[in-house]
Amino acid sequence: MVKETKFYEALEVDPSCSDSELKKAYRKLALKYHPDKTGGATSEKFQEISHAYDILSDSQKRTIYDQYGEAGLSGEGGPGMGGGLSPEDLFSHFFGGGGGGRGGRPSGPRRGKDVAHGLKVSLEDLYKGKTTKLALQKNVICEHCDGKGGKEGAVKTCTTCHGQGYRVMLRQMGPMMQQIQQPCGDCRGEGEIINPKDKCKFCNARKVLQVRKVLEVHIDRGMKDGRKIVFNGEGDQAPGTVPGDVVIVLEQREHDRFKRSGDDLFYDAKIDLVTALAGGKIQIPHLDDRVLVVEILPGEVIKPGELKAVMNQGMPTERHHDFGNLYIQFEIEFPASNWTELTKIEQLRSILPPATPLPTIPKGAHIEEVSLTEMDPRQKARAEQGHMGGDDDEEGGHPGVQCAQQ
Repeated sequence: MVKETKFYEALEVDPSCSDSELKKAYRKLALKYHPDKTGGATSEKFQEISHAYDILSDSQKRTIYDQYGEAGLSGEGGPGMGGGLSPEDLFSHFFGGGGGGRGGRPSGPRRGKDVAHGLKVSLEDLYKGKTTKLALQKNVICEHCDGKGGKEGAVKTCTTCHGQGYRVMLRQMGPMMQQIQQPCGDCRGEGEIINPKDKCKFCNARKVLQVRKVLEVHIDRGMKDGRKIVFNGEGDQAPGTVPGDVVIVLEQREHDRFKRSGDDLFYDAKIDLVTALAGGKIQIPHLDDRVLVVEILPGEVIKPGELKAVMNQGMPTERHHDFGNLYIQFEIEFPASNWTELTKIEQLRSILPPATPLPTIPKGAHIEEVSLTEMDPRQKARAEQGHMGGDDDEEGGHPGVQCAQQ
């Protein structure tokens, strides 16, 4: 039984609802009452359901609310506190804060560890959204012995270590005494002793069983690499312990066409020289099975390495599902050497803008005409190294372009 149902009623769910049912109910109501949908007329209702979901979607807050109501969340009305329990003491009372709360009260059950699992997703999944199932192995309290490990009263606290699972030994090291902590040999560090014949035959006194748990992971549109999806209270169970959370961490796979930066996408497009100079169309297969046909207008002239934008064709944003931009960087594919006849090249020269005139050679200057020469791979590597500012000490000189005198 829960102390109050106000937050559950706001979300129109039963107090025994699961986390997934809670999430679905919130999404339905948030869509219905969002101020953007209603022109701001129902903003108070939207705030009410958002506040209720904020409390109930947090396993710690939900536990406190179920037992003590809304007053418990503000530190009022806690057990035996006369309404004066601070939030820190309340947290300590439920989940073990180390000090046992105010007035030396014993702390409640400690909280188990969170468990993180990576989930590899494609860029298409993050663009379109996806619901996938993830199977995990987890410990649950043995229902046959109710987490006791054996028959009722069969489990005894170890009298040697008094249930601590370890013993403190003193060892003399010369004039000094050294304190050493060792696992208790009588209970094997478990703090409890049970007669073998009384052990639970299902869990063998381990108190927990390992089961296969299938989680339904909803990947919302626009989520990013590293985004965490939390399943509250789905961690390993253990007697006297509040289960931790299962945290799913999204890991985006590298894409073969697009690169992502925030909400923007980047695409490398190769076009031929004719399209770069005279215009044309290119096709870009998008992430949702659409094909974007991008037109380059005649006379626009695309330069090598130039960056152009297609607005609102990037990734959707996670919350509002607006879109970032798609940026296209162009690489120009030039024709091979001697690709046409000289007469046609002269025709091309007459069509293209005239070449920039050469500067006037000063009087008295010695004129020497040279020609370009193709380099072999080794010469090319040396030339590129020198162009990037590197040193070449192998042959005591710097690489240069070979010339052949005429």
